[in-house]
Amino acid sequence: MAKTNKTKRPQLIKQEEQIGDIEDLFSEEDTHKIRASLLEWYDKNQRDLPWRTSTKKSENGENVQEEEEEEEKRAYGVWVSEVMLQQTRVQTVIDYYNRWMLKWPTLQHLSQASLEEVNEMWAGLGYYRRARFLLEGAKMIVAEGSEFPSTVFALRKVPGIGDYTAGAIASIAFKQVVPVVDGNVVRVIARLKAISANPKDKTTVKNFWKLAAQLVDPSRPGDFNQSLMELGATLCTPLNPNCTSCPVSSQCRALHNSRNDESVMVMDYPMKVVKAKQRNDFSTVSVVEISRSQDRSQQTKSNSRVLLVKRPDEGLLAGLWEFPCVTLDEEADLSMRRKLIDQLLKKSFKLNPPKNCNLISRELVGEFVHVFSHIRRKIYVELLVLHLKGGKHVLFEEDDINATDWKLLDSEAVSRMGLTSSVRKVYSMVQKFKQDRTSNNSVPLRKRLKCS
Repeated sequence: MAKTNKTKRPQLIKQEEQIGDIEDLFSEEDTHKIRASLLEWYDKNQRDLPWRTSTKKSENGENVQEEEEEEEKRAYGVWVSEVMLQQTRVQTVIDYYNRWMLKWPTLQHLSQASLEEVNEMWAGLGYYRRARFLLEGAKMIVAEGSEFPSTVFALRKVPGIGDYTAGAIASIAFKQVVPVVDGNVVRVIARLKAISANPKDKTTVKNFWKLAAQLVDPSRPGDFNQSLMELGATLCTPLNPNCTSCPVSSQCRALHNSRNDESVMVMDYPMKVVKAKQRNDFSTVSVVEISRSQDRSQQTKSNSRVLLVKRPDEGLLAGLWEFPCVTLDEEADLSMRRKLIDQLLKKSFKLNPPKNCNLISRELVGEFVHVFSHIRRKIYVELLVLHLKGGKHVLFEEDDINATDWKLLDSEAVSRMGLTSSVRKVYSMVQKFKQDRTSNNSVPLRKRLKCS
C-alpha cells in the first residue's frame, strides 16, 4: 500500500513545474509497457458488469448485417451505462441498468417511450437531466433514420453526449482508437506522470486528453480505455491506492517520488480541488388531499386523492412530479409559509377556502434537509386536507384530470410513481404522520391519560 501516515501539508508547486510535467509525454517504451501491463491485468481482473457483454463476431466476414446490429446494440448499452454511471456508484447502477434494458432493449424501443416513463424508471438515480437527454438522443437518432453514430464527431451531435461519453461509445462499441478522460483516468495519469497541476484547469484537462490519446492501444482501444477506468476505480483510488497490486507501478512517477522523498505521498496527485460551497435555501411543501368526506374521522384512502404538480421543462428537476411547493431564499415562519402556499393554490388550482372548498385539517408534519449537488435545502412539510363544496369542482372535470401539468391520484398510484428521493421522503413523512395519528386516536382515552 502507498504511504498514508504522514501529516498533511500545503502543496507548494511552482508554475513552471506544473507546465513541464504535463507537456512531458510518455516515452515509446513506457507507452508499450503500460498498454501491455494494463490489458493483461484487465483481462484477469475486470469486474463482471452487465454492459461489458462481449460483441459477437462473424466468421470470414459472413453475417455482416447481424454483426452491425450487434454493434449498435452494444453502443446503446454502453451509452446507457455510461450516462447512468455519471455521479453514481457502480453497484447502484447495475439494477437500474438491468431494469432499463429489460424495458427498452434497443434504441428504437427507447425512442417510443414518454418522458414520464423514463423519469419513473430513473427515479432514485438523481441528476434527472441525464435521463431526458437519453430519451431526446434516442428520438433524434431514430427520427433521422440513421444508424447509431460511430465516430466521436457524430456522437457529439447527440443531446447530452460530451467528449467522454462519445469516446467511450466510439472506442468500446466501434473500436475507434480514441481516448476517454474521466475522474478515474485523470487520477491514474496524474500519478503515472506525477502531474501536480489543477485537474480542473482547462489547459490541464486538454493535456490529460493528449496523454490519454497517446496511451490508447490501437488494437484494443475499448478494452484499454476500460482498463484505465477500472484501475482508477479499484486500485488507484483517491485515498487508499493499492500500489503493491498495481500493474503499472514500475511506470508510476508518483510512487517513485514517494519512495524517494518522505514529504511526498501518492495521494498528492492530482492536486485536491476545493469544492464550491453549497448555497442554502428553503422550501415549504404542502401535501394536498382532496377528500370526498367533510368528516375528518371518515377520511380513508379510497375517498381522497392527492394533488401532484409537474415542474417546468427547464431548470432543476425539469419535468418531474412533486407536491405543491414554494422555494424561499430565506427562512420564513409558519404563518408566512402557509400564506405563500395559499397564494399558490388559489392562483394555480382555484382552491380558495372557504369560498369553494372547506378546510378539514391543516397540520405541520415536520422538516428535513435534502442536499442537491450545489444546494442544501431545508424542506418544511404540511398536510392539507380539503373538501370541495357541492362535491364538484373544476379539478374533478374529466378533461382536466389528464392535464399535462398536474394530476390527482389515490395513495396507491402515488406510491407507484417514479418520484425523486426528496419528494418520496415528503410522502413517506406524511404517511407515517397519519399512521401515528391513527394509532394515537385508537388508544383508549383512559390509557392515554395514564401514559401522559
